[in-house]
Amino acid sequence: MNQPLPQLPKPEFVLIPIEAPLEVPTQIAVDLRETGIPGGLIGYEYRPLSKPAYFGGIGERGVVAIATSGLFGRIAVDVASGHVVQIPKIESATACHVNRDLDSFSRCVAAVIARFPFYAEGDEERCEEVAQELHDLVCSIDETALVQNGFWETFCDDVAMGGL
Repeated sequence: MNQPLPQLPKPEFVLIPIEAPLEVPTQIAVDLRETGIPGGLIGYEYRPLSKPAYFGGIGERGVVAIATSGLFGRIAVDVASGHVVQIPKIESATACHVNRDLDSFSRCVAAVIARFPFYAEGDEERCEEVAQELHDLVCSIDETALVQNGFWETFCDDVAMGGL
């Protein structure tokens, strides 16, 4: 017997300006302060930190963490490239590509939130179809976003399984 999926409340897309730590290069700090970061997504894949944190030793010159991702991960901006990356654990020395820049990340978040709810009650058999729609939507904004086992691919996989 299929149980209907619980409906999450409709999220609202907002940008939150944040102050970067002093170690962060000027352009990244300006982007974080003037453009801001998304105030949330759907579920626990992305939740903004109350205060960003700089981590050296990840990437070429370090990253500034702006959000949590899942239980232990972080979403961050690589200060050398400006790419948005996902760090699986705080103590990790590696990062996985998320988006080519903060603007692309914000536009992907906004588009996914605008598409929510993903399916109507009783319409859960569309999970895989909706996941493909989200996949195509994210790719249309940033063709670099869907890396294997990356943030957006995992998000789409969660939708395909009915997890969101």
